[in-house]
Amino acid sequence: MGSGNIGATNVHRSAGTKAGLIVLALDILKGFLALWAAALITNNSALGLALATVAVMLGHCYPIFLKFKGGKAVACYVGAGLYLAPIALLATAVIFFAIAALTKYVSLASIASALIFPAIYWAIYRPADELLIATVLAGLLVAYRHKGNIERLRAGKENKFSLKSKVQ
Repeated sequence: MGSGNIGATNVHRSAGTKAGLIVLALDILKGFLALWAAALITNNSALGLALATVAVMLGHCYPIFLKFKGGKAVACYVGAGLYLAPIALLATAVIFFAIAALTKYVSLASIASALIFPAIYWAIYRPADELLIATVLAGLLVAYRHKGNIERLRAGKENKFSLKSKVQ
């Protein structure tokens, strides 16, 4: 349905607001729980958390059970950020909502936020190098997964976000 993407924005557009919010919550929870489990298993090791961040993102983008055709990992990134750096995530959320409100492009807000999060994370927390590198890689992965959106933004053909879904 819709773009065929399994993410919350497409589910919202295709199946309605309630379904989109459920997908969003579950994907955020997936990112958070992956890091929570890694913290338990590795005694909160920076390397363990960094590897979990990258793994949950890659697993979401390229799931075996969906023939490696997954989502764009924005919500998983949010969940990982919520575990690692809630204050930095809150600051990034302000940027996300400002961009989305001004432009109506969730894709642009997602890309910009994913790329800026590591800088905000570093400025507030001064994390271990492994964690900073993991968040930079995760942000780059989100941007890469939005390559079609970037092309549509450049061409002026990107869908604008509306709180109204196509399903009523």
